[in-house]
Amino acid sequence: MWDDLVTEFTFDPSLPLFVILSRVLATVVFCGLIGLERETARRPAGLRTHMLVGLAACVFCLLTLALIARADEFGDAVKMDPLRIIEAVTGGVAFLAAGMIVFSQGKVRGLTTGASMWVAAAIGVACGLGEWTIAGLTTALALVIIAIIRVLEKYAGTYEAASHEEDET
Repeated sequence: MWDDLVTEFTFDPSLPLFVILSRVLATVVFCGLIGLERETARRPAGLRTHMLVGLAACVFCLLTLALIARADEFGDAVKMDPLRIIEAVTGGVAFLAAGMIVFSQGKVRGLTTGASMWVAAAIGVACGLGEWTIAGLTTALALVIIAIIRVLEKYAGTYEAASHEEDET
């Protein structure tokens, strides 16, 4: 009994611990950057929310990789489709993001924050799968779209403060 318990908690992960740690930490940093922008815009889903959404997506991908590595233990009776995890993450985060969107007084609010949560999940998936270039480029582009494009819209005079969530405080 005790040997089984020791074996259970000393089981070697499918990826080296350093790889797992780097993927999880990168997710938190990348998604934290997007969350920090949302936080400074005083949106309800800010730093912690974006970090947690990305972290969950990353962990689901790491668990998928672990299951694939152990597929021979399950035999032919169990069929695995790793894309189902990504679909589940997408659906779950879409549910959360939809909760951020509010229609009030003839105006839609929360779209940018909802979309940024969806992007955070995609970044978490990319980090969880070790796709560093995709994760880094997505983070950079998301920050450009969220923060810098707003400045350009204001400069061009196309930014309507009443219809954008960022000016609501």
